[in-house]
Amino acid sequence: MSELLRRGFIAALAPAGVPNCDIVVTDDIGDRLCAVQVKSRNSTGSDGGWHIGKKHESLTAPKLFYCFVDFAMGKDCGPFTYVVPAAVVAKALTECHQGWLNQPGKKGQQRKDGDMRRFLPSYDHLEMGKYLTGWLEPYREAWHLLELEATT
Repeated sequence: MSELLRRGFIAALAPAGVPNCDIVVTDDIGDRLCAVQVKSRNSTGSDGGWHIGKKHESLTAPKLFYCFVDFAMGKDCGPFTYVVPAAVVAKALTECHQGWLNQPGKKGQQRKDGDMRRFLPSYDHLEMGKYLTGWLEPYREAWHLLELEATT
């Protein structure tokens, strides 16, 4: 939220109980509005990703964005954020989770579906030929996407 405020947006926490939005964003005259869902991590996970639920595969509203925050703990860089439209997140989650399900588990068994997903900066391990290392980089600090969407 501090980054949004620093960039001149009016940002406020969504009311308690709002299911798909953490921050509501508008401009100074209340004319432009979008919603932000925040996911954070501290760089300690081995795959570099974020936990996210199955329901996010179906959230594609054009004015909903995700801010995937990496606090970069133990790294030389400071915190950074990937600003990603909900439709991009939904498509990547759906395709990559299906790719994961289609691959055998460690012992050759069929994988079992569940309600949790991993949103990753690299899905190289799935050998799908897409969402490879670097696919998420165009969204790194892409705050301009909120400005573009807010004007449409």
